[in-house]
Amino acid sequence: MEGAVSALLCRTSDRIASTSEGARELALAVAERLRVEARMIGTPGTPADTRFDDDLRDAHGCLLEAGGQVEDALAAGDFPILTSSDCSIAITTLPAVARLRPEAWVLWLDAHPDFNDPQTTESGFLGGMCLAAACGAWDAGFDGAGIDPARVVMCGIRAVDAGERVLVETKGVGLVERPSRLAELLADRQVFVHLDLDVLDPRVMPGLHWPVEGGFSDGGLRTLLAEVAEATEVIGVEITDFPAPALARRVATMVEPLLP
Repeated sequence: MEGAVSALLCRTSDRIASTSEGARELALAVAERLRVEARMIGTPGTPADTRFDDDLRDAHGCLLEAGGQVEDALAAGDFPILTSSDCSIAITTLPAVARLRPEAWVLWLDAHPDFNDPQTTESGFLGGMCLAAACGAWDAGFDGAGIDPARVVMCGIRAVDAGERVLVETKGVGLVERPSRLAELLADRQVFVHLDLDVLDPRVMPGLHWPVEGGFSDGGLRTLLAEVAEATEVIGVEITDFPAPALARRVATMVEPLLP
């Protein structure tokens, strides 16, 4: 299986500029390790503090492209590796996984569940609503079946809005508080990994847009990913919220256990 590395540079719901450059540099660093070419998709837009409905309208084509990259790679029998400014891409990427690999599970590594809907969101940030949209908890305006929330397992979560917590619980999303349990829980399954780098402690990853204290160390994250990769069949990965382009090779080392 060959790695299909793509950097989504076009604006989704970016609120800071550094994450688009981070997506580009991380894709290049990963592609270098795999000895493949990284594909650059679109051009960076201007970051803006806008609400989810404006971002949905402005980023519609970019989000479609994100899902298309994952779908094309899986259809070709390749291993999709997608980097992006923020988690909004999950609105289309995870349904693409569900269509082509209906037995697959999603491992959601993030400081946040991103499971708000238009009624519960406190920030109005599309990136904080994307997993809920991918699971069909609200309609973001994209066709196609979503991912079954019962096939989503979260880990690293440390910041949850009150209404968001209710949605996570009522929709049946799995929440694992002890990372050591993940490998056993997901053993022998196909797994697509969503990795938001704010799952790391802010002391490890400077410049995060939504930093939350108490995250993984770089060694802790690499160990966790190695355990998951050993126990499961990882079928792809998306990596978001990387605001420190100068650390691209360091992050590529962290995620190396997932790579084909």
